[in-house]
Amino acid sequence: MTFFKYQGTGNDFIILDNRNWSYTALTIERIKFLCDRRFGIGADGLMLLNPNPAYDFEMKYYNSDGRESTMCGNGGRCLVKFAYDLGIRKPEYNFLAVDGPHLAEIDVDGTVSLKMKDVKSINDYHGDVTLDTGSPHYVKMVSDVMDIDVYQKGHDIRYNSDFAKEGINVNFVEQRRPDEIIVRTYERGVEDETLSCGTGVTASALAAYHNEVGYNYVKVITKGGKLTVRFDRTPEDSYENIWLCGPAVRVFEGTIDN
Repeated sequence: MTFFKYQGTGNDFIILDNRNWSYTALTIERIKFLCDRRFGIGADGLMLLNPNPAYDFEMKYYNSDGRESTMCGNGGRCLVKFAYDLGIRKPEYNFLAVDGPHLAEIDVDGTVSLKMKDVKSINDYHGDVTLDTGSPHYVKMVSDVMDIDVYQKGHDIRYNSDFAKEGINVNFVEQRRPDEIIVRTYERGVEDETLSCGTGVTASALAAYHNEVGYNYVKVITKGGKLTVRFDRTPEDSYENIWLCGPAVRVFEGTIDN
């Protein structure tokens, strides 16, 4: 098996070129092994770049627990960069993911921008909020995000009686400046804090500014690096033209025995 390792602000992925349908028999156990940081390659998730005649390609994403998951924003950005590195060079990419079609662009400075799904509503939950940005997210505003025990507090929310069955990603967000936030995320499927989460960063930006007027370009700091989120807010308090922007980097390639 020839694999490629990519990362987007520290959110890292194993990517397989599946345009010839070479990897149709991957099991949960095999994916879990490949993502294991001690016995396998190590990653937050694994992606397949699949062919699709109606699109430039199709994205298939698995969490490090081996199970197919919902949309991964940083993963989508890394897969676009992988397509570019494979020789799929286009001014705009149109690909299919589990939550529907996505557009993406690569700027001259290497920034990969991914258009996320529209968000119809942000829902109050006991003073915090929940929303779906391609994956379900819980957002809690805090004043001291770097002092938070993200694993324990995130685990407690993710497994409470309201969310345990389907799971939810949990984001802790600190307002650093009027146009800047710091985000730390506990991810379901990984079941731990990750250095960055694209759909979580998107959810956090929308949640932090959904009561504000005029802020539609948000700088986001994660433990793995910096991202930006831009969006349009409609009069009905929904969100569209949501773009997640940041680096996506090829780390290395290698082979591992099947």
